[in-house]
Amino acid sequence: MRMATPTGNERVRDYPEEAVIRIEGLRKSYGKVIAVDGVDLEVRRGEVFGILGPNGAGKTTTLEMIEGLRKPDSGEIEVAGYDAVRETEKLKKIVGVQLQTTALFDYLSIEETLGLFADLYGADSSPERIRKLLEMVSLTEKAKARVDQLSGGQQQRLSMALALVNDPKVVFLDEPTTGLDPQARRNMWDLVRDIQRQDRTVVLTTHYMEEAEELCDRVAVMDHGKILVCDTPLALIRSLDVDATVLVTVEGDLDGTLEQLPGVDNVEREDNEVRLRTRSTQETITGLMGLAAERGVRLHNLSVRSANLEDVFISYTGRSLRE
Repeated sequence: MRMATPTGNERVRDYPEEAVIRIEGLRKSYGKVIAVDGVDLEVRRGEVFGILGPNGAGKTTTLEMIEGLRKPDSGEIEVAGYDAVRETEKLKKIVGVQLQTTALFDYLSIEETLGLFADLYGADSSPERIRKLLEMVSLTEKAKARVDQLSGGQQQRLSMALALVNDPKVVFLDEPTTGLDPQARRNMWDLVRDIQRQDRTVVLTTHYMEEAEELCDRVAVMDHGKILVCDTPLALIRSLDVDATVLVTVEGDLDGTLEQLPGVDNVEREDNEVRLRTRSTQETITGLMGLAAERGVRLHNLSVRSANLEDVFISYTGRSLRE
């Protein structure tokens, strides 16, 4: 795993450099398929830590092993001083887990569901505690509503409340905004920030670049079961020798020539849509316009996007996260 070197003025969180999660040599296979391949990680107390990668990268399997829900083939996992393999019962008392899918009783109300889960945890199930949980996830007005009457965003907020019902020190969120509309996604982001402000550590998986950049203090980029790099989003982006990405629609044939444009580091094509990762935006655009004029090719929808975590992923894997 490589570490990017921070440069410039970065956002600094007021939390101690104390590791609440330590992972060494974590491995998990299913037959011939290696899901997690020698992962080392350290998560600091009070931070939002993101694991970024495509579907099938090993993110969920890694999370499930840290949570004590799945036994690793080898490796060591320590969470808040507990061995996640040998002390799973103790671990369950101090962690909160939001899974990608949660099976609930459709005909119970929200407050009944929270009360049931609190009782199962042996946690405080008093009306006052349930009310505070409902307030935290903005579901107070839905307290009497049945689970099967909730929208997708409301169900996600309920699952977040269930992850907090035992007042955990560490909260695990597996793809918490998948399938949500943009507004519901941003509401979930606000909730994650609220959880962090309560002096909890949050570990989340995501394949959304914007989400990782917006929420995470540090991000581990994962692919094919391995952690490729880990640092703050800003440090990861600044470590690249990339200025921006030029996006353009090409009406004509420029194949075989785009790679030769000044500053171009990588070219991606999808039908007529072209993405040029460049070290020099001005030189690349000037060269592109000249080449198009020379070949009689029309360009449409030309735009420039600053470097982001997508470029980090491409830099380490040679392909975009969407692929």
